[in-house]
Amino acid sequence: MSDSVKIFHTPSDLAGYFAEELIARIRKAARNQRPFTIALSGGSTPKFLFKILAEKYSVSVDWRYVHFFWGDERCVPPDDPESNFGAASLIFLSKIKIPAENIHMIHGEENPRREAARYSEEIRKFTSQTNGLPAFDIIILGMGDDGHTASIFPGNLHLLESEKICETALHPVSGQQRITITGKVINNSDSVYFMVTGDSKAKIIKQIFKKEPASLNFPATHIIPMQGRAFWLLDEKAGAYII
Repeated sequence: MSDSVKIFHTPSDLAGYFAEELIARIRKAARNQRPFTIALSGGSTPKFLFKILAEKYSVSVDWRYVHFFWGDERCVPPDDPESNFGAASLIFLSKIKIPAENIHMIHGEENPRREAARYSEEIRKFTSQTNGLPAFDIIILGMGDDGHTASIFPGNLHLLESEKICETALHPVSGQQRITITGKVINNSDSVYFMVTGDSKAKIIKQIFKKEPASLNFPATHIIPMQGRAFWLLDEKAGAYII
């Protein structure tokens, strides 16, 4: 199996491994006194990561050089239980010493199209540029049991090729509005880390890794960084068919 794919016994084991990887890179950036840009993911699995970061690294890491963004957000206020920002803030960001201006939230309560445009400019302002696009150091992604990632859903594959930094999107079942970073920006990052857990993802993972024709309908299939690398961190349930 490729060193870009790692399978862990539990989601907590996965999060512990990734926390160490992430902290090593943050410390290196701090030693070099250079900004380090990370786009966080929503969903249940990153909550394990946030908990570990808050409990083990809140005071032992210089967070001043880190800039946190979000790969996508639901169009809800930050105190809504569904807010990706709200979850990260409650579990992790409120526990560390970091300049407020280093936390770049998506304002989900604002007009979605205007906010997508505003957030695009904020990303451009605070990230380095490569190939005329923002280049994040790390983008963390999950994957839904329909193969979506960020808020790029099957049926919206055009968002993978959008020339915009951020776009609006609709959840195909609930119709909920979302704001998402687009595919070209994701694929322009230095590193993409997928964190995928649960048996509901296992068949999708198998189709992606075995390059089955149906996998072309899954947005996650198309995340292949142009100059960086994609890493897949799975638990045993998600990786059941590729172990």
